[in-house]
Amino acid sequence: MPARRRLIQTILATATALAAGWRTAAQTASPSPTLGAIRGVTITAGDLKAVEHAWTKYMDYRVVSRGAISPRTAKSWGAPALTGKSVVVLGPASGEPTFLRFVEQATPADYSPTGALGWGVTEITVENSDALYERLKDSAFKVTHPPSFVPTYSYLKAMQAEGPAGERLNLTWITETRPDLAVAKSFVGRCFIVVQGGRDLPASLRFYKEVFGNEASPIRELPTIKLSVVKLDDGSKIEIDQYPASAKPAMRPPGGLPAGVALVTFDCTSFDRHAARFLSSPIKADLEPRKGHRAATMVGPSGELIELMDV
Repeated sequence: MPARRRLIQTILATATALAAGWRTAAQTASPSPTLGAIRGVTITAGDLKAVEHAWTKYMDYRVVSRGAISPRTAKSWGAPALTGKSVVVLGPASGEPTFLRFVEQATPADYSPTGALGWGVTEITVENSDALYERLKDSAFKVTHPPSFVPTYSYLKAMQAEGPAGERLNLTWITETRPDLAVAKSFVGRCFIVVQGGRDLPASLRFYKEVFGNEASPIRELPTIKLSVVKLDDGSKIEIDQYPASAKPAMRPPGGLPAGVALVTFDCTSFDRHAARFLSSPIKADLEPRKGHRAATMVGPSGELIELMDV
């Protein structure tokens, strides 16, 4: 009996040690990614009619909805002054569920779309950047850089433009199928990359890794900038650029949104894991994307507004 008792005690001790080891491994292992695909980009605009006309005429986008910002949505964004302001939601002709939301907010007279911290550029897939370049001549879109192949990425031919609200756009032709990139499914497709600028690139990458569990590419040093790319689902990514220490936050009126690309919406699993960071309690979304799903907004390390959709 004593020998049997000792054997049982040994087995129990071994099981306890193994369980402790598994718990430690689980605690130290990287969490599975919880930040999913880009589903929406919210952009401020002084003239929604001009924006709608330009995007539907030249980019073949479709009107998904028009309306007014509800009090709960404005609060969720941390922008109560936008309550009652107009919003138009536009989507690509392909019908893919990634949208542009243009929100009525006056553009400051001295607003510059370049060099501000936070979200700055919306990158959209296109079927042929050369053909789009010809279409955008004499349009409300100002081409700032004609189509050219991206250095070190021979399968990308991109052009840069500014839209009627001053929105900065990269319009990218992915010339061969790539498993990690969202090839266009219509002449002008969906947003697949959002670009942000930050003063501390490593700190920004740590935020997306530690908070969401999303991995990033190694930091690349190009002739003009350092950058890295955070990997998301469904062929989408976040590009984070290193900005100088002198860079300032985007202009933001009292109670409003940052001027320009104000907020980016992502699918999110393990939604409740992030509750302590939400600006306010989750709401039932009354705008696309994911209308009817729970939504909440948090602030990233460079002041970027990150809206999460519970999926």
